[in-house]
Parts: sequence; C-alpha cells; structure tokens
Amino acid sequence: MPKLTFVSPDGSRKEVDAPLGLSVMEIAHRNGVDIEGACEGSLACSTCHVIVAPDWYAKLKPAEEAEEDMLDLAFGLTKTSRLGCQIIMTEALNGLVVSLPTSTRNMML
Repeated sequence: MPKLTFVSPDGSRKEVDAPLGLSVMEIAHRNGVDIEGACEGSLACSTCHVIVAPDWYAKLKPAEEAEEDMLDLAFGLTKTSRLGCQIIMTEALNGLVVSLPTSTRNMML
C-alpha cells in the first residue's frame, strides 16, 4: 500500500496508508488529519490547501486553471501549494509528503 505523510504546522508527522485513486483530502479525512475540505472536493473552495514537499511537486500532474483560481484564495500560498482534493494517489506518489498550512480561509461560509 502506498504511503503519504502529513506534516502539521507544529512539525509533527503522520504517515498513513494512501489507497490508490483517492485524493489527499479523502486520505486525510479517513485518517483524522485536520483538513477541512468545505466543498467536499468539488473545486469550489481552498480549504484543502496543502504545501507539497519541493522534491515531490514536479511529480504531480500540473494544476488546471480552476485549481489555480481556487489556490489564489488560499491562506499562506507557496510555490508548491496545491489543493488536496486535486492530488490523486498513484504508485508514483508513494511516499508523498505534504504540509498543512497554519490556517485556512473558508469563503463558503
């Protein structure tokens, strides 16, 4: 089973099983990782914003325009920011490391 590591804002790490075909957001929810996902993955918010470790970023499929538009609303945006709902686990992403931002901005409220 592929693995995925979440790094909390305090630096603590949580490695979890990452079933193929699930999004980073779905994997977080299954494992009690604090990612909101207010729009439930419909690409209508930025509350599943994650910061991908630089050595993994180039291995991801490029973000589409709709994701880029939502990322513009994310708190603490970085060069390796992505939406967790748009990163789908594959064998090539086994070992992926993502950090959680210190805060999120829920525009759906």
